[in-house]
Parts: sequence; C-alpha cells; structure tokens
Amino acid sequence: MLSVAPSFCEDAWMFRGNPQHSGVYAASGVAKFSSLKWKFHTGGMVIGSPALAEGKVYFGSTDGQVYALDAESGAQQWKFDVKSRVPSSPAVWDKMVYFGAYDGYFYAVDASTGTLKWKFQTGGERRFAGSHLHGVQPAAETMPDPFDCYLSSPVVWQGAVYFGSGDGNVYSLNATTGALNWKFKTGDVVHASPAIADGTVFVGSWDSYFYAIDASTGRERWRFKTGEDADTHNQVGIQSSAAVVDGMIYFGCRDSHLYALDAKSGEKKWAFSGNGSWVVASPAVREGKVYFATSDTSLVDEVDARSGAVLRSLGLNHWYLYSSPAIAGNTLYVGSTQGKLVAVDLAQFKPAWTFETDGMKTNGPAYTKADGSPDQEAIYRSDFYDDMVGGVGRVMSMGAIISSPVVVDSVVYVGSADGNLYALR
Repeated sequence: MLSVAPSFCEDAWMFRGNPQHSGVYAASGVAKFSSLKWKFHTGGMVIGSPALAEGKVYFGSTDGQVYALDAESGAQQWKFDVKSRVPSSPAVWDKMVYFGAYDGYFYAVDASTGTLKWKFQTGGERRFAGSHLHGVQPAAETMPDPFDCYLSSPVVWQGAVYFGSGDGNVYSLNATTGALNWKFKTGDVVHASPAIADGTVFVGSWDSYFYAIDASTGRERWRFKTGEDADTHNQVGIQSSAAVVDGMIYFGCRDSHLYALDAKSGEKKWAFSGNGSWVVASPAVREGKVYFATSDTSLVDEVDARSGAVLRSLGLNHWYLYSSPAIAGNTLYVGSTQGKLVAVDLAQFKPAWTFETDGMKTNGPAYTKADGSPDQEAIYRSDFYDDMVGGVGRVMSMGAIISSPVVVDSVVYVGSADGNLYALR
C-alpha cells in the first residue's frame, strides 16, 4: 500500500518542494503584501522556479546562466555559465545543484562554489512539434510548439536523480557520480517533471501517456492514455507535473482535463473537464482538496480530491495561467502571463493582493484592453506560425509569470520573463 505523502514541503529544495510535488509549503506565507524585499535581474527570462537551501536561492535563466543568491539580500554568490538556456527548476541535494539545459546536458555543480562536478549527455533537447500546429499556417509544415516552454525539472530520491528529456527518455542517474542507472523510452518529448512516491516514478509525456516506472529498475509498472489530437496537435500531450498525495495521482493535460488516478494501479478515479482549456500548471493538494489553474479560461479551481467535484472557482481576467499554484498558510499564489502574481485568500477564495512585474508596467498597456483582458489581435495578429511565435514573445515581454512561486520564511520567490527573480514579503 502506498504511504501518505507529507502534507506540506518542509523546504523548497526542488520543484514543488518535495519528491511528491504537493505544492504546499510550511511557511506562513504573505497574507498581506508589504514590500519588494529585493529583485535580481538576469539577461534572459526566468521561467523555472527557484530552489532554496541553507540560505541560498538557486535558479536558471534563458541567458545561459545558473545563479546562486543570498536569500536575505539577493546578492549574487556565484553563477555558472552553461552557455545554453535553462528553462527549468534546479534541485539541491547533498551540497549539489542539479539542472538540465537546452544543450542536451544534465549538470551537477557544487552548491557552495558553483564548480562543475559532472555533466551527463542525453540524446538532445527539442520542443514538441506537429503539422498544422494549433491550426496555424502553413498547415503542411511540422512546427516546434512555442508553448512548450519548460524543460523537465529534476527530482532527487535515495541517491538518484530523475528527469525527462526532449529525446523522449526518462533518466535515472547516480546523484553523486552522474553514472546512468537506467533510461526509460516514451513515444515523444518528456518535459514534465517526475514525481516519486514509494519507489515509483510518475511522469507524463507528449506522447499522451502517463507512466508509472519502478524507480530502482526503470521497468514500466503501468501506463494511462490521455486524449489525442492528430489534426492540429492542440488538445494533446502532458506538460503538467503530477502531485502524489494519499495514494492518488493528480496531473493536468493539454486535452483539457485534470486527471486523478490510483497510484498503485493507474485506474482513473475521475477526470475534470477544463472546457477546452489546457491544464499545463501542476496541481497543489491539501486537506482533501486539489487546486489547479487553467490556461485559456484563466481559472483557479478548487475541487474535491476524491470525487473531482468543483468546490470553488476564481477567474483571473482571461490571461493564460501556466504557473503552478503554491499554498502557504491560508493563501494560494499563482502567476499569470499578464505579468502579475496573484495571492488568493483561501477563506474567501478572492484575490488578497496582486503584484505587477516590471515588464507588465512597461509593456503591458500595449497588449491589454481597457477591461484588463488580453488584446488578442495586438498579440497574435494573424493565423500564421511566425505570428504565433511572435505573439508568444509579445506575451513574454509583459513580464509574464510562468514560473511557479516558492514560499519560504514568509517570503514569496517567483521568476518572470522580464528577467527578474522577485522576493516579496
């Protein structure tokens, strides 16, 4: 029988705080925003979440650097020059920092000095791709998906580090030496981040399957099939990382569903429909409730963990939500592509406060309607692929927050596409 996962994250040393990815933090949170504690500017976009350990904040940027900052002051302690984009969240374990990059290598560096300890070469990185992607032109061309924003973030468990790759494999490496333990082949890109509970690795792939893999041997235990879309490749693929709590697995899918599966058997318990909207963000689970965000419908939903019944729903003005909700105390935090971090009072399920990024203040008005909703014509302009890619760039220019917040010692840390890592209190 699967054991019960911890109800909160004692620390923030990997994506979603712990191997089960519960997304719930032990800190009291920031119920009332007071001030910007500090911000640190990089030369690229901060897409992944930071990891915090022993008074330091570790994170990557698309400027090709991984940074270590002092958590109290925001002062740089060191940076590691990857020379390749790092759109994922690092993990910190046994005085090492682990992360993947777009050059196809997986890295381990010394947490104190930033010195390279080892690196492992995968079969290479790429984005998910398909013909007639999202219905844009030219229909006959195979196009990389600009909404495939992240790389898989690593999870460390019992001396091994696990992660997915654009080569379609899930890898297990010796965390100390970088030696390959095993690799498991899926049918497409794996950019979701693995979760682990009771010796099983749980992860989804762009091939539309969700897998349970023996953490020691790399053998498949079961797989679950989600929806397909062979025409425009819009309603297909798993970007969301799973949360494993109380013997259940919860994950989102681009087929517009949030799924709940039995962790031992893979049996579907329920599926919540997002009414055509992707569920890219990873869910947070606490006290019998699942919290998750939808992309196009811009909703934060609270559903019953056992039945999937909707308990409460909050709309955030029609801006895409890729950021995974984080819970600390009685507050939920989620970022939007409008360049805003929204703190939701869980007692009333209403916004308690909102923080705007520098990018939103500078570039947001050009792409925002008077009612606060996105001006789609100004953003995307046409139904051709180049304009779709350009539209994603315009959204990012608003300081979009697709990074997932982390809450430690009553400070909220979150990255932005404007290049900043923000610390809020």
